[in-house]
Amino acid sequence: MPRKLTLHRNRKNDFRCDDDKRTDWLHCFCSKCNGGGIRQRTWFVIAAYNEESVIRSVVLGIRSKYPNVIVVDDGSTDRTGVEAIDAGAILVTHPINLGQGAALQTGITFALRRQAQYIVTFDADGQHSVDDVDSMLDAMAAQNCDVVLGSRFCGTTENLPRMRLFILKAAILFTRLSTGLKLTDTHNGLRVIKAEAARRINLHQNGMAHASEFLEQIARLHMSYIEVPVTIRYTEYSLRKGQKLSNSLNILMDLFVERFTK
Repeated sequence: MPRKLTLHRNRKNDFRCDDDKRTDWLHCFCSKCNGGGIRQRTWFVIAAYNEESVIRSVVLGIRSKYPNVIVVDDGSTDRTGVEAIDAGAILVTHPINLGQGAALQTGITFALRRQAQYIVTFDADGQHSVDDVDSMLDAMAAQNCDVVLGSRFCGTTENLPRMRLFILKAAILFTRLSTGLKLTDTHNGLRVIKAEAARRINLHQNGMAHASEFLEQIARLHMSYIEVPVTIRYTEYSLRKGQKLSNSLNILMDLFVERFTK
């Protein structure tokens, strides 16, 4: 069975080191220990399709803390790739639009080839906060787990539409029934993955259903995981760009049929 680990916070309500004499500072992510260059070994992967208006600010926000950002331009017809490069990202391009799942798999494979030790999947539309990644890396160090998953329902959501909330809750129920994973959030694109775990993950769902497939592989491969509270900010832009509710229902139905007809 996959192991869900439990968070233990210190008095400052974070996961940082309180020990001035610790000797394992290479494995600590806190600002005091500086992670032994952990930021240099952490690579962000962003799947982007026609995100020219926001990708520059997203990449710059990440690179204010973490230098290594891969943007997979998934067949965009606008200036997404140019804006990403100008912001300092490494650009990988799909000549045609293959879908977010395919783009993330391409980015993960590329990051592993660049000797990434920790891979962060991060949305292109500005919904995620790079500050949450600090806490997720701290939690991974504290618990020594394979995967850290962001949870908006343990954390904060801003401007979440009621119908989208219903769909997300339905996805949580489906995931619990189909995989046995006791999660509070199942379609959150903010994740931190150890390199050893990333090498074992192979996404076949090219489109948005990759999020459920990712969790199914965590369960099947018996990976240890933990959820960390994060903030998701829904803007007019991200809601317009995001997954349509009708498509979300179709994804749930397709995954349900696939799961129970094998």
